[in-house]
Amino acid sequence: METKLVKVSPRTLFGKSGRNQLKSQAKVPGIFYANKTEPVAIEASENSINQLYFTSNSYLINLEINGGETHQCILKDVQVDPVTDKIIHFDMYGITKGEKITIDVPVRYEGNSIGVIQGGQLQINLHKLTIQCFPQDLPNELIVDITPLKLGQNFHVEKLQYENITILHAPETVLCYINIPRGVESPVPGEEGAEEAKEPEVIAKGKDKDEE
Repeated sequence: METKLVKVSPRTLFGKSGRNQLKSQAKVPGIFYANKTEPVAIEASENSINQLYFTSNSYLINLEINGGETHQCILKDVQVDPVTDKIIHFDMYGITKGEKITIDVPVRYEGNSIGVIQGGQLQINLHKLTIQCFPQDLPNELIVDITPLKLGQNFHVEKLQYENITILHAPETVLCYINIPRGVESPVPGEEGAEEAKEPEVIAKGKDKDEE
């Protein structure tokens, strides 16, 4: 996985007034923490955190605090203002040797699907997957070969097999499927490759009025 250097400083401004002062300086408050270490309040340039968050890529981070020792980290959590979409706080989690980490990794879909050749449309549900592994096993991306997918077929998480990596999604989660547009002949049920395309499973929903 690609590594980025991020330079931060110890934070001395706190509370609402402190956040406003940092904002006026194009800086964002954050915190660095790791297993068996005391949390450190930090601040970073808004641009440096934007580059980590507003991207389809994922990175390992070498966090340099006040020009001193660097700490290998991942961007663990980010708070975004719902009105301005600007980052208002971030968490950096230090990686401990021998400890598994949980991180979102990009998914790259490759291949020319049989179903697309037949006139179908590729519908992508997930562009990132949450995985757990040791730092040395972190991939830059997870590759999904859609070549075999026919009209109406789905690609589920359970079809992905990676050594030393645990994917933290339900096996039945749909990554992508080949939608059958109006006017394109559907496969006959029972024939090889015929599988109904499904929308992503709804995790939770309220009761219908008829059920109350």
